[in-house]
Amino acid sequence: MTHQVRMACKNDVDALLELAALTAGGLTNFPHDRGVLAERVAWSEQSCGVIIDSPQDEFYLFVLEDTETGRIVRTSSIYSKIGVRWPFYSYKLSRISHVSNGTGRHFSTHILTLVNDFDGASEVGGLFLAPQARSAGLGQLLSRSRYLFISQHRERFGSTIVAEMRGWLDGAISPFWEAVGRKFFDSEFHAADLYNATQGNQFIADLMPKFPIYTALLPLDAQSAIGRPHVDAVPAKAMLEAEGFVYDGYVDIFDAGPTLHARIDQLRTITECRLAGDGLELPLPGRNQRLRARNSGPEFTVSLEALES
Repeated sequence: MTHQVRMACKNDVDALLELAALTAGGLTNFPHDRGVLAERVAWSEQSCGVIIDSPQDEFYLFVLEDTETGRIVRTSSIYSKIGVRWPFYSYKLSRISHVSNGTGRHFSTHILTLVNDFDGASEVGGLFLAPQARSAGLGQLLSRSRYLFISQHRERFGSTIVAEMRGWLDGAISPFWEAVGRKFFDSEFHAADLYNATQGNQFIADLMPKFPIYTALLPLDAQSAIGRPHVDAVPAKAMLEAEGFVYDGYVDIFDAGPTLHARIDQLRTITECRLAGDGLELPLPGRNQRLRARNSGPEFTVSLEALES
């Protein structure tokens, strides 16, 4: 079986919609909505076609294709510059302490503060793998292809890059959303998340609390969900950390999933890849294989090849 990563095109919309149906929601960057997916494919095609020397508001959508069957089995994306169309919100987890000298008591807890610290950064997201395709290193092929694209088009991206992980769910319920967001938006988690994906997040600025939230006031299940990834996101988090991303207290405002970040020029793929003909190659130590990126813009592709002996 042979696979390659390529840029999405308008003929992929139906296949992307079928793939999105398998996510069960929670992936803001990959909603199960045909209109939104068609719009994002068009946005990606337009972004690939423009000549720029700095990131503006571009979006790049990648698909992993089984070249023997033509089937799309995975997808991922990059936003060149977040915070342009609307602010990029996160909660920042930090510690606060109170001391009463009169009573001799000390109290320490965490607080969540609504911030826009990553406005202007690039973002990787929408990484989703069909259940039958979660093997044979295909996740690494798709994930690292994004960084090869960035290396090929360095002028199109910023200095910092972020990745939001899906947060912990108890069945279909987000404990954090139930304890915080639902109080202000009066909607189930998946409905609010889909609204954010399709209509933007101005409602966050309009309705969500502006003051810090003391985590000690939240139910225990909501507290334990802060910074905890969804079980299906654990492998993706491990790949991001191997790439050089770190988690240091930023979480998603919906489900409190961890938001990781890194300096783009320090990403492992970007520091280890090298020029090769009309593109780049990335050796994979211990596997006698390499990722081979060819062409640029809308013709960009990445394949997994055996190293020449």
